[in-house]
Amino acid sequence: MNRRIARSLAPATVLGVVTLGALSIFTGAGASTTPMSSAGTVAQAQAATTTTIPNAAYQTTRPNSGTANSSNQVFNGEGKLVAYGSKSITYITPPSSLVPLGEAVYMQNCASCHGTEANGVAANGTPGAYPNLRGLGPATIDFWVESGRMPAADPRSVQAQRHPPRLSHTEALAIAAWVNSLDPATPYIPHVNGISTAAVSDGFSLFALNCAACHTITGGGDALANGTNAPSIRNIPATQVAEAIRTGPGNMPRFTGNLSDAQVRNIVAYVTGYIEHPRNPGGLGLGGLGPVAEGFIGLALGVGLLALIAFWIGDRS
Repeated sequence: MNRRIARSLAPATVLGVVTLGALSIFTGAGASTTPMSSAGTVAQAQAATTTTIPNAAYQTTRPNSGTANSSNQVFNGEGKLVAYGSKSITYITPPSSLVPLGEAVYMQNCASCHGTEANGVAANGTPGAYPNLRGLGPATIDFWVESGRMPAADPRSVQAQRHPPRLSHTEALAIAAWVNSLDPATPYIPHVNGISTAAVSDGFSLFALNCAACHTITGGGDALANGTNAPSIRNIPATQVAEAIRTGPGNMPRFTGNLSDAQVRNIVAYVTGYIEHPRNPGGLGLGGLGPVAEGFIGLALGVGLLALIAFWIGDRS
């Protein structure tokens, strides 16, 4: 009798164990508590890290495209993001030690238009009269100052033109450091790595697709609407080329999500190499003006020479 009871209870016992095991899986009990605890710890650590990343003036979810969501990030001892990027371009924030100098230089050269708080409110109190500089990121500030466009000779002009810089490299970095300290943001200042090993042919293709429509295929620049122009991009340092691509100064579009760091490096290599030092294996470059100069030379020399020959034949006859 006992054996019969044992045989009848055995299947029920096995079924009960299996049922309890299934319930523990679905309810999150048992072994699943350890992975959940680990996941929570990772999430907390990631949340603690991301709070130290400044706001992004121009953001994209694409990694290694000029924003702080890059594969490489460097934090200082206080947990603040000081550099990010990839092997192609490293984006670095100006050192905080330059902030006092930047404030002094800014007040002397910029505050009369952009306001003492860099918010675009001029000394006369008119809001919106000049651009608000806060939250733009150091790369934007550095580009305008390093390219000599700011401080502007004529603040009321339609477009600030490129000139030899009025301020030194250190002063430009200091202004960028101070403005960024008011409202920290990215993009940081790009430093292009390994230009000599970049794919120049790819840079030419990308330049022809994205840049030549305005700057022309030779990089000489061209007129735009309403008295503006796409400036010449000859004799421009690599950092400023990358800054322009990432920040989109003036009428220029901002290339962030659609160009990776590697592609920007290739464009920089082409611009600083072949555009600044053009090669003309077929003959004279004629100023790099393309068919305009070639047509003029053909008309002046070709037709002119034929006319002289015709006159000479007529005179002989």
